[in-house]
Amino acid sequence: MAELTFTDLSKTFGGTPALDAINAQIASGEFVALLGPSGCGKTTLLRLTAGFEHPSAGEIRIGGETVAGAGRFVSPEDREIGIVFQSYALWPHKSVFDNVAYPLEVRRIPRAARQARVAEALSLTGLGAFADRMPSQLSGGQRQRVALARCLVFEPRAVLLDEPLANLDLALRASMQDVFRMFHRRTGATMLYVTHDQSEALALADRVAVMKAGKIRQFAAPEILYREPADCFVAGFVGDGAVVSARITGRADHAGLMLNVLGQDVVSRSADPEPSHVSIRPESITLADDAPLRARVTSCTYLGGRFRLELDTAGETLVAFSCQRAAIGETVGVRLHDLWAFRDPEGDVVLQKALADA
Repeated sequence: MAELTFTDLSKTFGGTPALDAINAQIASGEFVALLGPSGCGKTTLLRLTAGFEHPSAGEIRIGGETVAGAGRFVSPEDREIGIVFQSYALWPHKSVFDNVAYPLEVRRIPRAARQARVAEALSLTGLGAFADRMPSQLSGGQRQRVALARCLVFEPRAVLLDEPLANLDLALRASMQDVFRMFHRRTGATMLYVTHDQSEALALADRVAVMKAGKIRQFAAPEILYREPADCFVAGFVGDGAVVSARITGRADHAGLMLNVLGQDVVSRSADPEPSHVSIRPESITLADDAPLRARVTSCTYLGGRFRLELDTAGETLVAFSCQRAAIGETVGVRLHDLWAFRDPEGDVVLQKALADA
């Protein structure tokens, strides 16, 4: 396996930047997800890594070897990278065995070794009994397993997955997530997984790179993204909850900040001495009759064992969980605690423009 390194990596299409000076390093054997809305650049980064596109600037290294940049470009077939596509990309006229064997045939692996490696890959992905079937005889989840086995069989240095679960129904997605976890655990492969589904990214990846407009806004473990988002975009895109403005009113004894949030003073965690916003997750809200902040229930959804409430609070929509159903229009008390505060760079730009216009 091999580490992936991106240095000042940029790509433009017709003068429009799709990637803007990406710098990131993925350790050998690490599972990383690229998460973001459509058009954020995540698929472009994957295609550059695979060798399907030439970078406009910057460098890509795989296992310390430069494969793109500085006057050098290694073709896709020579990068030893496995790719699992959303569409599976299986040969319809070939059996499962022959589809999986194809990369080894191209590399002219001897027949005996080829058969042994294909059998091992099929066994690993639970397809040993389906070797003679045609793709048309398989379910969507089984076809995805064939694509994974074909990727695995030639022992790639890294594995790229381009929204591999997008065409599957909800039940199959959950099942295939287990397959990907098993695949990663047993192979130790370096994996780069593109998705716009945050639940997939947070459930599968060791680290997640959240992207917007060709830039990585935050690259961290899922629990860090959720509890300590870097800015308003990450806080709003990852997880449930609300992002609201805040004002410093003091400093707490245990290194926290006292912030005025929705008219209530709340001790908050922060890595910035002058934060401008807070992330309010459902876990940071306690419903209590004697709480100082009042909110009106605008939505109540049963999630199995608990209810998800949307609350209108001073013009902001908060999300809370309750073990009891609440009536629409009911007023409840809200107490805030354990908030994460940060300074949003886009907010700074807006503020600076407003000051300049004034």
